[in-house]
Amino acid sequence: MYPPGADTVLVRHADVGVKSGKVQTEMERRLRDNLAALLDSRGVDADVERRWSRLLVHADEKNVDAATDAAADTFGVRSASAAVVVDPDLDAIRSALADAARTLYDGDTFAVRARRADKSLPFTSEDVERQGGEAVWNAVDDPAVDLEDPDTTFRVEVRESEAFVFVEKQAGPGGLPLGSQAPVVGLVSGGIDSPVALWEVMKRGSPVVPVYLDLGDYGGPDHEARAMETVRRLSAYAPNFDVTVRKVPAGDVMDLLVEEVGPARMLVYRRFMYRVAEHVARDVDACGIVTGEAIGQKSSQTARNLGVTSAATDLPVHRPLLTMDKTEITDRARDIGTFRDSTIPAGCNRVAPDFPETNATLGIVENAEPDDLFKRAREAAANVELVDV
Repeated sequence: MYPPGADTVLVRHADVGVKSGKVQTEMERRLRDNLAALLDSRGVDADVERRWSRLLVHADEKNVDAATDAAADTFGVRSASAAVVVDPDLDAIRSALADAARTLYDGDTFAVRARRADKSLPFTSEDVERQGGEAVWNAVDDPAVDLEDPDTTFRVEVRESEAFVFVEKQAGPGGLPLGSQAPVVGLVSGGIDSPVALWEVMKRGSPVVPVYLDLGDYGGPDHEARAMETVRRLSAYAPNFDVTVRKVPAGDVMDLLVEEVGPARMLVYRRFMYRVAEHVARDVDACGIVTGEAIGQKSSQTARNLGVTSAATDLPVHRPLLTMDKTEITDRARDIGTFRDSTIPAGCNRVAPDFPETNATLGIVENAEPDDLFKRAREAAANVELVDV
């Protein structure tokens, strides 16, 4: 919902604003470039202008909806509003609010909220709210004001050379602009959790290098297909970044583990997986490993087992879903568009043992794993296949 004549999207960033001036400037430029790339990838005809603490997306009325959606999908954006732009004086603001009310007011309660960024202007934000409220009141039939919890809020942001009149704030992902942090390797399994974990890290500014371990008969083409599709979904959030998947052969290792390793099998496999990811990270200059693990969600993810598996690598293992419930993770997967592909049936053979180890020590797991496990990890990583999604 936006005022008649809206042709500009007012974009507010999230954690960028807490940075020093120099860092904020650089992050705003990166945010602008990322948003411009996303608009271009969606075929939205619009231009992005950087202002201090704000971005403006200039689009005609035909494209303003799509431009707002694109801004709200850009990492680092807190919210976006389709707005009509007028001169920063009370008469112009009152007129724009009256026009908006005639189109958008549905007879429920309303309020006017204003923010004045330029303190040199000859009126206050309270003046805008009071006179703007009068303009709305006079423009509609049977108005009703509620300053505490209005059904419709007409908003005004007054800056140095213009004022923006809008109604809705469309929430963005928040976080930091993608590319403002160092890249990390993301382990993609084809399930619900790992794509959400990758999205969460991307939200904090780190590009992700996806790694998929091909388990041979214990995975299968359907399993691989849904993993690749979830990465493709994630790539739509980052059209100006390379999200080529590193596909690593691991079927022979899984065969060996199923034949020779008992209760600690899944822990041994995860240690192999982390070591593979470490080799890939060294190759692509990534600084960490991302997984979709959460405390206690599976037998291999008990608090003690997570420590044992993490010991396989010198790199930090980032677990953005660590304290989330499964329902929270599932809801996020639906929100970001990866849930459906993550739940396509895949004919995977059973890998977990009947009685898995839930309270392992490092010694127990090291005694259970093949002596050449890490050598196999290095060889597997050396045979990586690049898959363009």
